[in-house]
Amino acid sequence: MSKANLLERRSVVSALLKGRKDAIVVGGLGASTYDIAAAGDNDRNFYLWGGMGGAVMIALGVALAQPKLPVVVITGDGEMLMGMGSLATVGLQKPGNLTIIVLDNEVYGETGGQASHTGANTDLVGVASACGISDARSLATMAEIEAFAPSMQDVSVGPRFVSVKIDSANLERVLANRDGSFIVTRIRGALGFSPI
Repeated sequence: MSKANLLERRSVVSALLKGRKDAIVVGGLGASTYDIAAAGDNDRNFYLWGGMGGAVMIALGVALAQPKLPVVVITGDGEMLMGMGSLATVGLQKPGNLTIIVLDNEVYGETGGQASHTGANTDLVGVASACGISDARSLATMAEIEAFAPSMQDVSVGPRFVSVKIDSANLERVLANRDGSFIVTRIRGALGFSPI
């Protein structure tokens, strides 16, 4: 895909979350978390401020614990590369309510913009498919993003894996609350559980 045709990541995240309803959204390390916060802070947002490579496993745990609720993880290519083994576990567990979105700008944005493997020979859609995630695809246009977004509400046909090539613009950071205890307590309350 030509660099001129890459999608603007914040527009992608906003379109994906526009009709989120009661979905739980887990943000991967860095820019994807800023983009989720920019789309609107929500009691069901779980912001991952650290733990690179852990977003999919956190979302998998939530999806298995809350099988009637849609769970969406939005992360970057660097974070997904760090946690690539999680795709094998997702493929084995097959939670119908889990959607994994990878915003792929082909760089490690949080550490200085070094080229990531996805700009060379690593195909994350192929990896997801080989791990047993049968609905693994790339989306390349905003029309495709908007058409896909409602399917994230279906809790019976997942897991789904989507890679979206985005630009590598360094956008203003939108910071939601960074207190881990607050984030956990808030999401537990939103799901009807008492505080820890």
